[in-house]
Amino acid sequence: MLGSNAFNYINVLDKAADASWLRNEVISNNIANVNTPGYKRKDVAFETYLKSALIGDNSLEKRVADIRLDAINPSIYTDNANLSYRLDGNNVDIDTETANLAQNQIRYYALIDSMTQEFNRLKSVLQMK
Repeated sequence: MLGSNAFNYINVLDKAADASWLRNEVISNNIANVNTPGYKRKDVAFETYLKSALIGDNSLEKRVADIRLDAINPSIYTDNANLSYRLDGNNVDIDTETANLAQNQIRYYALIDSMTQEFNRLKSVLQMK
């Protein structure tokens, strides 16, 4: 993370991109284990943590400036551990995982694009001086 207040928004985007990257790995692991008896799908919790950290009465800019990113970490959890689609106990649905992977990749690239735009804004401000 970058250590200036000018980079707060970029730091939040970076943290979200890291969580998205982790989710990509978890979904890929789910897909790889689609035929593993007893395997339970996993997912990543992050968005709810970020959302609760950004709740407040202040402006979004102030909330982003005050956020403690070191306290917001994605966590991997087993999803629907008691649910099974098949007799072998596996609960991975390949169609759902493929859709989740595509959605997550779009989210990741949108976050990267947003960071690039923020850096370009900073770059143009610095070039004006």
